[in-house]
Amino acid sequence: MSTHYLACDLGAESGRLMLGTIADDRLSIEEIHRFPNTPERIGESLCWNITRLWAELKDGLNKIWQRNLPISGISTASWGLDYLFLDQNHNVISPVYHYRDSRTAFGVERVRTRVDWKTVFAETGIQFMPINTIYQLAAEDQEWLRRAEQLLLIGDAFNFFLSGVARAEISLASTTQLYNPFRKAWSQRLMNDLEIPSRLFPAIVPSGTILGSVKTEWLPFEAQVIASCSHDTGAAVAGVPAEGEDWAYISSGTWSLLGVELSKPIITAQSRELNFTNEIGFGGTVRLLRNIVGLWIVQECRRDWADRGQLLDYARLTEMAAQVPAFVSLIDPSDPRFVAPDDMPAKIAAYCRETNQPEPSNPAATVRCALESLALLYRRRLSEVETLIGRKVRRLHIVGGGSKNTLLNQFTANATRRPVLAGPAEATAIGNLVVQVIALGQLPSLQAARDLVRRSFDVATFEPIDRDRWEEAYERFTELCARA
Repeated sequence: MSTHYLACDLGAESGRLMLGTIADDRLSIEEIHRFPNTPERIGESLCWNITRLWAELKDGLNKIWQRNLPISGISTASWGLDYLFLDQNHNVISPVYHYRDSRTAFGVERVRTRVDWKTVFAETGIQFMPINTIYQLAAEDQEWLRRAEQLLLIGDAFNFFLSGVARAEISLASTTQLYNPFRKAWSQRLMNDLEIPSRLFPAIVPSGTILGSVKTEWLPFEAQVIASCSHDTGAAVAGVPAEGEDWAYISSGTWSLLGVELSKPIITAQSRELNFTNEIGFGGTVRLLRNIVGLWIVQECRRDWADRGQLLDYARLTEMAAQVPAFVSLIDPSDPRFVAPDDMPAKIAAYCRETNQPEPSNPAATVRCALESLALLYRRRLSEVETLIGRKVRRLHIVGGGSKNTLLNQFTANATRRPVLAGPAEATAIGNLVVQVIALGQLPSLQAARDLVRRSFDVATFEPIDRDRWEEAYERFTELCARA
C-alpha cells in the first residue's frame, strides 16, 4: 500500500511543491509545481511577495486535488531569518522585508549600542551575520511593532496558512539569534534589551509536531499539517543519507551550510571567534555550522550576463569552466562585497586587481575562479569544524541543488582531501517528507529515515585527485584570506 506526503520547499530563488510516495520500502518524489521566488522593490526596500508565493502553492495544491491522491501529511520548509507580521485579523502586513534589504545595517548598529556581541553569542550560540532576524527586528519601527499582532517566520507562516495553527518550529526558531538553546526558549533577555515585544512570538514546538488537519478549502483530504523542520537546512540535514558519526555535510545552494551534527551546542570563545553557529535539528540535535556564500556568486554572475544579453544556463557555464586553465585567479568568497547583489563579475574582477591577480577574461574563467575558491573555502571551514569538535571528519556529504554541480563536487573532494558523497539534490524536500513520516508513525527514527533515503536515491562518490596542485592553491588562498 502506498502513502503520500507533500513537501512545500520555499527557497530564496525558487519554490516547489513535491509529492513523496512510500511504496515497497522506498521513497520516491515527484515535482508537482515549481515557481520562481523573485524579490521585488517597494520604494527603496527589497521585499518578498508573499501573496504570490501563497498563490503559487495553492496552484500546486489544486493539481494534487485534481489527481485525487489521498495525502497523509503536508509541511513547508523555507529559508531562514525572514519573517512576516500578522494583524489582529490574521492578515499579512506588507511589506515583508528581504534579508538582503539595506535596513539591516541600522539594526546592527542599534543592537551594538544595547547589547555587546559576547552576550548575544553566549545567549544564542548563533554566528554574526548582519542579515539575522535579531538585526532585522532591531531595525523595525516601534510603532510598526505595536501594530502587529503576531510574528511568524516564513516556513511557519505557510504552515499557519494551511492549518490555522500558529507555532514556531524549533529548527527555524533557532536561526533567529533570539532563541536560547540551553533554556530551549525564546531569549527574554535579548527581547527586553532590544525592546522587541515577546508577545509577538508564538510557542516553540519540536520538529515533527502535528499542528492539525489541513483546511478543507485547500485539500479535500484528512491530511495533517506537520511542523516538520521548517528551516530548509534543518530539513536538508535530516535528509542526508549518512551512517556513523565521522561525517560532515554541505547543504549546497544559494548559500552553502557546512557543518556537523552534534548532541549539544558548542558555545565557547573559540566558536564565537570562528563565527560558527548552533542551530537545532530534528530530535534536538545541534547543527554546528558555518554559513558560506555558496553558489550565490555564480547565480549573480549568470544574472548579470543575462541582463547583458548573454544567456548561459548553469550546465553550460560549468562545462565551459572545466575547459579553462586552473588556479589562474582566486577570490575569498567570504569577502563582504560578494554578499550584496548586482555587478558580481565586476566585483570579482576588482578583487583580482586589488590582489595583483589576472582578471577573469570571460564567463568560463569567472566561474572557474568562483568554484575553485568556494572549494578552498570549504576546506578552511572544515578544518575549523575539526578544531571545534576535536576529531577528524572522514567523509563529506553534499546535498541540495548544488550537489548536481559535478565540477564543484570534484573540486571539493580535491580541496578537502576527503571523499565527497553527492546527493540527493532534493534533500530539503526529502528531509521534510521523512520527518513527516516519522511524525505519523510510519518510521521509528531518524536513522531509519536516513536508511530509507539511502535505499531510495543515488549518491555519487568523488575521490580526491591532484593533491599537490590543490595544496599549492590552498596556500595561495590562505594568504589571500589573511589580507582581509
